[in-house]
Amino acid sequence: MSALPRSARATLAALSAAVLAVGVSQVVGQSTAVAAESSPVGFAGLNGGTTGGSASTVVTVTSASALTSAISSSTSQTVRVSGLISISGMLTVASNKTIIGVGSGSGVTGGGFNLSSVRNVIIRNLVFRNASDDSINVQESSTNIWIDHNDLANGYDGLIDIKRGSDFITVSWNHLHNHDKSMLLGHSDDNAAQDTGHLRVTYVHNWFDGTNQRHPRVRFANPVHVLNNYYSNNGSYGVASTENAGVYVERNYFENVGNPTVTQTGDSAPGNLKVLNNYKVNSGTEQVRNGTGVAAIPYSYTPESNSTVKATVTAGAGTGKI
Repeated sequence: MSALPRSARATLAALSAAVLAVGVSQVVGQSTAVAAESSPVGFAGLNGGTTGGSASTVVTVTSASALTSAISSSTSQTVRVSGLISISGMLTVASNKTIIGVGSGSGVTGGGFNLSSVRNVIIRNLVFRNASDDSINVQESSTNIWIDHNDLANGYDGLIDIKRGSDFITVSWNHLHNHDKSMLLGHSDDNAAQDTGHLRVTYVHNWFDGTNQRHPRVRFANPVHVLNNYYSNNGSYGVASTENAGVYVERNYFENVGNPTVTQTGDSAPGNLKVLNNYKVNSGTEQVRNGTGVAAIPYSYTPESNSTVKATVTAGAGTGKI
């Protein structure tokens, strides 16, 4: 795409964000990165799929007021964010939206996005900085959400938190850095009634770059698929499974991570966790617990070899790569 004019590249990016591959088998590896970037691998492809907003209705925003209006409207549309826009608090995102950054430096600073009781939303190629709360908060039974190729850092609370009965979500190709509590999955230990049977999320090809914990930190969800991510210099732990959750940690690359996986953290009861063929460099042993308690992954996929994950993710994660 680099040979095309900037306007053409932006149009193609908006169109690709609204395309969903409907094939059953999804290929994840480096040689098919283009396919992985144009449609969501994993849970966001189920339950009717995630196509985002209309690719024929496109609006470009450059101010906080225009952004707020566009992403909260009832119109199915693609919203192109141009420039780093200063916002305040959490902006409401409506259903049937594709929100995509122009170039590698567009996004929001000072606040974040709140997705509550919505369906069919794509958030791609955006910078999130200095949020006063969460950078991206998905809650209240939101479904079919794809969070892809974003650059997130320096938030107040979570960078990408998913909770309160939300479901069928894919978090892919994001670069997380300069942050402590990265990704919460499941609101609290006393929220089992709302969360059990939901919170099915695929985390694939993300780069957890020096972030401290919650990559993700899971309650109740089963299964959660943590596949082909690159973990580097994560101080507290990589993945945590608690409150009887079922987490499958498969073919990730852990480098300088003392605790790649844990099955208990904080005051939460233990969760279930199984591992397969993770690649470790100067990293500790994974904790596992009751692997038979982790439900089967309900979609077909072809994983990338664990040893190539670092190169793939560092080259492809973050903004400016689609």
